[in-house]
Amino acid sequence: MTNQSPILFNVPYERAGFRVDQIVAEFCPQYSRSQLQKWIKSGNVLINGKPRKCKDKLTGEEKISVQPILVERTDSLPENIDLDIVYEDDELIVINKPAGLVVHPGAGNTHGTLMNGLLAHNKNQANLPRAGIVHRLDKDTTGLMMVAKTLETHYSLVEQLQQHEVKREYLALVSSEVISGATIEANIARNPRNRKKMTVCDNSVGKYAITHYRIEQKMPNFTLLRVHLETGRTHQIRVHLSSRNMPIVGDRTYAGRLKVPAGLDEETRIKVQKFNRQALHATRLIITHPQSEEKMSWEVPMPDDMQEMVNALQPLD
Repeated sequence: MTNQSPILFNVPYERAGFRVDQIVAEFCPQYSRSQLQKWIKSGNVLINGKPRKCKDKLTGEEKISVQPILVERTDSLPENIDLDIVYEDDELIVINKPAGLVVHPGAGNTHGTLMNGLLAHNKNQANLPRAGIVHRLDKDTTGLMMVAKTLETHYSLVEQLQQHEVKREYLALVSSEVISGATIEANIARNPRNRKKMTVCDNSVGKYAITHYRIEQKMPNFTLLRVHLETGRTHQIRVHLSSRNMPIVGDRTYAGRLKVPAGLDEETRIKVQKFNRQALHATRLIITHPQSEEKMSWEVPMPDDMQEMVNALQPLD
């Protein structure tokens, strides 16, 4: 168990009426909401010098002190998992995640996750929130992820994400002939009819989300898009593109049953039908290094299965 320096901040007046746990989560994004709630209940979070309940409402301008207490993880065990490490130094790790690798342990996925692999790769990851994982990719999405090795780096990278200073580019193969690039600006929320899915919603609800895309490669009936995220909402690219009739190939959640266009040869038709994951790849990542403050950039090509799909869809000369 290790104590960190307390986090101090004042509640903005415009946040009057918000719950204690909501405000603390907003100002301490480097920690999970459940962890922050435990600290509130244990008295490690003080409002104007006194403990309060999670559900208590704030009036604005209170002084809040959060005393982090980090306990080594015991719920996830180290496992020797082959990690494709693109870059590593004393502060961070950049990983090229393969399809099928779950990021965090959860229901039905208690072992064999990226978190288990990180705990085996570096035992000190056990002292960090979520073993240093700063952001996530869906199980079947491939590509670049950044992982912090120190608490200070974790905070810095999370803050860069919050301030939209991290540049993330994806390649997405969609079953639509896209005419030109554009920007999608639409709030995203849980689908009220299926809580496992997200949906585009009215601006009065959900979370603000913005996605830019441009054409990378055109094919008959399909387009390879280069997508740039400004925000990082759950399933954002998949939801935004499907809402504009540009479903990602293989996305069973948001694309529904894929309608294979006429005119494909038999081999290509079977290849498209059997592509059993969303054709989405995090290809480029740009951050400011938390210690050196220099811009750092990494780029990895599409995995073989996705590249083979793109090649197969090319028209014959």
